[in-house]
Amino acid sequence: MKNPLNNFLPILIPALSLLVLLCAVFYMQPRAMSYNGLNLLFNLAVPIALATIAQMIIMAVNDLDLSMGTFVSFTACVTAVYMPQQPVFACFILACAVGVYTLLGVIITLRDLPSIVVTLGMSFVWGGLAVLILPAPGGEAPAWLRAVLISKPPVVPMAIVASVVIAVVSHLLIMRSTFGVLLRGVGGNSRSVARAGWSVLALKGATYATAAVFAVAAGMALVGLTTSADANIALRYTLLSIAGVILGGGEFVGGKVSPVGAVIGALTLTLAGSFLSFLRISPDWQIGAQGAILIIVLALRLVINRRGRQEKTL
Repeated sequence: MKNPLNNFLPILIPALSLLVLLCAVFYMQPRAMSYNGLNLLFNLAVPIALATIAQMIIMAVNDLDLSMGTFVSFTACVTAVYMPQQPVFACFILACAVGVYTLLGVIITLRDLPSIVVTLGMSFVWGGLAVLILPAPGGEAPAWLRAVLISKPPVVPMAIVASVVIAVVSHLLIMRSTFGVLLRGVGGNSRSVARAGWSVLALKGATYATAAVFAVAAGMALVGLTTSADANIALRYTLLSIAGVILGGGEFVGGKVSPVGAVIGALTLTLAGSFLSFLRISPDWQIGAQGAILIIVLALRLVINRRGRQEKTL
């Protein structure tokens, strides 16, 4: 007999992980259990969540983007250097960057190239462009962008409100819209989608374009929070975005993704950094500790998934 809870497992496990970490942080630092405390804990969650959704969209079609971190850094540099004084020029550059991403999706599909290799090569291109635009840390955040991201809505901090909005918008886009159904269909069985009369080539191009839009938003949000940029400001986002998708219930194949779970996974990874700092773990060990947390959660998910399969066979 099928267990109805199996439908909620992709969200339940990352939500439970986030809750456990949050309780541990509150236990070690009770002052974090406040409006300002939560704001500090999740301050950088918004750009990570946006980058995670961008990676999730790419992974939904069975691809992987290893240039996510450098692309977010590039968009951050463009935003910090050109957006305050030349917003039209900045928007033009970012639009061209989205166009390049679209072209990447088309080329990968046309030539049947491995996305890992292509995006890894593009990571050097985005990194080089970022250095050319901003050779040294600097720039400034546009006033309107800064005002939005540091605003203080009632009850809960802006970071949590924005994360909820990102989760809802991405869920409607990926899980409820026709485009999202086709996108996941390409990841699940692209031949069936082609037989139904849809162009897989056009869908892959649209997929990469949509991912680029979320990545651009991640770079802009990062500048709005840090008030400046650097060519290496978001290099860790490549691994963080992949980990966030997997932690949130996504898989590398089959078009199996969970937008809400991905956002929760991004929040969990953000909170993990604060948790490890409270434990006074050296920054040199924090990346390894985050990996250990990810492995524990994935092992738990594997056990639960196996039990779910056994229940289906009974």
